[in-house]
Amino acid sequence: YEIPLRLVGSEMCIRDSPELVAVAFFDALYNEKNVQKAASVCDTKLSKLILHYKSPQAVARHLFNMSYDTVKIKPDDSGVKIRKQFKNKAKITLYFDGKYQDNRLKDVKRISLIQVAGGRWVINKILKDPF
Repeated sequence: YEIPLRLVGSEMCIRDSPELVAVAFFDALYNEKNVQKAASVCDTKLSKLILHYKSPQAVARHLFNMSYDTVKIKPDDSGVKIRKQFKNKAKITLYFDGKYQDNRLKDVKRISLIQVAGGRWVINKILKDPF
């Protein structure tokens, strides 16, 4: 899944869709191992929590209970049409398929995003596991 990102300082600038922001967040955390970059697409409260843990491994363990050495992340795009009714809020389901210590692991997570000033999407909540 290609993520069209451009960096401004250490922050990601994505205004296109909440799906891209969600994928970029987990890609920064799990594949790039970059906590600051992941926190840059979160609201203030969640950003502070993520930065509190300092390492991507700690964030992954404490907030998501998932560990990956490498992972592919795919958003569920079936809700895109529904989201148009709620233009400034989105709940995104993400599918994870990756490796940790040579074991293949799959998982599903849901997050909530809101659109803030300038049309920028930010993650504001980690939702309970869908399953």
